[in-house]
Parts: sequence; C-alpha cells; structure tokens
Amino acid sequence: MSELEDYRRQIDEVDAQLVELFRRRMDITGKVGEYKLARQIPVLDAQREREVLAKKAAMTDDPLLKADVATLFQTIMAISRRQQRRLVHEGAEDPGYAAYLDALSRAREPVASPRVVYQGEPGCYSEEAAAGFFGPQVNSRGAAWFGDVFLALQNGEADYAVLPVENTSTGSIRQVYDLLAQYAYAIVGEWQVKVDHCLAALPGVTMDGIQTVYSHEQGLQQCDRFLDSRRGWTRVPTLDTAGSAKQVAASGDRTAAAICSKRAARLYGLEILAEKVNHNAENTTRFVVVSPVMERREGRDKISALFTLPHQSGSLHEILTLFTVQGLNLMKLESRPIPGRNWEYLFFLDFSGDLSAPGMDGVLHELSQLASGMRILGNYKAYEG
Repeated sequence: MSELEDYRRQIDEVDAQLVELFRRRMDITGKVGEYKLARQIPVLDAQREREVLAKKAAMTDDPLLKADVATLFQTIMAISRRQQRRLVHEGAEDPGYAAYLDALSRAREPVASPRVVYQGEPGCYSEEAAAGFFGPQVNSRGAAWFGDVFLALQNGEADYAVLPVENTSTGSIRQVYDLLAQYAYAIVGEWQVKVDHCLAALPGVTMDGIQTVYSHEQGLQQCDRFLDSRRGWTRVPTLDTAGSAKQVAASGDRTAAAICSKRAARLYGLEILAEKVNHNAENTTRFVVVSPVMERREGRDKISALFTLPHQSGSLHEILTLFTVQGLNLMKLESRPIPGRNWEYLFFLDFSGDLSAPGMDGVLHELSQLASGMRILGNYKAYEG
C-alpha cells in the first residue's frame, strides 16, 4: 500500500465515524422537532443558532479552522432544520410566506394576443426583446420612462411589460430593480438581446464633423473605449438608444450623432458611420417580462425573489447556506440600498427551481424566516438562446 492509499484509508475510517455520529445527531434533532411540534415552537431560532455557532468555533484553538468549523456546523444545522420542518409542517403564519401563497392562488394563464409595453422609441432593443419573446406580430408600444411602463400595467393599459435588468458590459439596470421592489408585480419570462451598437448621423456627415454624441447612459458606457479615443466629442445621455437616433434625425444637426442599433439608424434615416462600437463583442442585455399577477407557464425552471436581512454578521451567509444544502443553483444576487436606512440593503435573488417541485415549499418557508419581507417575484423559464 502506498503512502497516499494509507492516508485515504485513514480518511475513510474517520468518515465512517462521522456518518455514524451524524446519524445519532439526526436522531436527537428529530426528537427536538417532535418536542417543538408538541409545543408549537418555531423550527428556526436564529439567535440560538448564532450562539451555538460561536461556541462551536471556539472549540478549536486554530484560528485558521474557526471559520471552517462554523461553516461545517452551519450546514449541519441547516440539514437539521429541514428534518424538523418535515415534522412540524409549518404553514402560512409567516407574513412573507403567506403573501406568496396568496399571490400563487391568484396566478393566471398567459394572456392571448397581449398588449405589451416597453421603455423607449420604436427601434430600441426593448422593442426587439418584446418581439423575440411574444413573436414578431406582437402588439407593443413604447413609453418614455421606466416608471411610465409600470404605470401602464397598473392602469390596465397593458398586459405585460418588457424591461432590461442586466447587461454583460455595464451590469444591472438599477432603476428597474427599484421599480420591481416598489410594485408588487411578477416576472413571468425573460429574453436576451445581442447588443451591437453603431455610430449614426445624418446623411453626408463624417466623423470629423461630429461634436456631440447622444445615447442612453448604458449605451454611452458600453461604448466608452470608442468614445474615449475621441475626447473632443461631448456625450449627452438620453432616454433610450432609439430615441437618440430619432432626436438626431429630427434635429437636422449635422454635428450630432447617435449610438444606437443598426435597425434604429435605418428606421430614422441615419447613415451608419461605424459599426460594433461597443467594447464587449458579446455585449448582451437580459430583459424580464413583467405581469401584474403571477403566472405558471410551462417549462419554468428559474425563481426570482427579493428580501431584506438583519444588519448583523452572518445573516447573508445563512441564506447562502440554505441554497447549498438544498442543492439549488444561485444564479444572481443583486443588492439595492434601502432609502432612509443607511447601509442596509434590499436583495434580489435568482435561483434554479420550480415552485411546485418537492421540497421547494420548505425552502421558501425557511427563506421567509431567515429574511424579512420576502416576496417571490416569479417562477419562469430561463432564457435558452
């Protein structure tokens, strides 16, 4: 037997002991669950768990192992909570969980021949996303501001909204996340659009004559390397990329240019002076389809949620451990500041799963206990390309 094989044998022996000890521990925590059930005690006692974890970490004098020991027992305790929850069958007493059940009970079927609203002028990338998700014959219209899009849903003027939430070059679109938090609406789908910006101006204009470049702030940021090479140009943010093309065309200003899509340039009669001016060749924007109520579409495999956390050490780690133990893929974690509560944040979470899958009910209930103000934004099919 080689030295390595001997080490592996020793590890197998220790692992066998660990499994037996783990089985014994689960027997005891099962009895704890029965005790809690008989006395109607909640499964989760977050303060108690923090105290226990601190004691476990203190069992080792090795400072390099303290964090690992805490992580080990945090995982074990999460498994124990899942075991106890199966015994206790906690219901809808948690406000966030109850709100989720209520929203789910009012879920509708997808709307046939829907009215769709997006932010921007015709020719914008949002319009392209709407046509991609609903089909080229979709009945869609633009609105000037992101807030106007949500108001159209609120006033019953549209059945769905298509909104950008993330770009591979510039990250999240913060205004949309803030509005998703403000309105109790649901995400029912998503779409991705490959973004290839071009520089466009009135016919006959050359780059030497340009003084001002218009585009949405995201478009300007995505093309900053191209623009940095021409420091004499003034950059002016607009409401959307297609709107910048429309503005340049309507102004008659031969010193102005727009960063927009080729489609928008042609739609508004502009000539393309340079193509693919965004620095990221794989520049892509992810859009979400928002509905006033939840829907249960076929093929759903992605869940979005939002919540707040106590402003204390380890609170986010507890959430992440929950997903690790349950074997759920965490796909995105976004935070936004909470007005009036300095250094506290609202978290947006995307993870793999189906709300109707076995065990998911327990996951959501535990999430609602660990976090505050949990809201399930939707369960939908992830974009596959």
